[in-house]
Amino acid sequence: MNQALARLAAVPLGTRVVVRYRIPGGSTDALGELAERDALSCTVATRSGDVVVALADVQLAKEVPPPPPRRERRIV
Repeated sequence: MNQALARLAAVPLGTRVVVRYRIPGGSTDALGELAERDALSCTVATRSGDVVVALADVQLAKEVPPPPPRRERRIV
């Protein structure tokens, strides 16, 4: 098991993570809460919806801090 998969296995569900994984032509990231995990894949709940990532495609993974609070809109 590589380090990225070991990190994914160690963090509890609901933890905010970033997962870099292979796609045709390169790689991309999924940033959000770790929603599900099984022997073959993990699901990251992102702002734009759930992303299911095959564990065989995972290159990097780590826990990340919560997002900064939203700033109020400036009125000019």
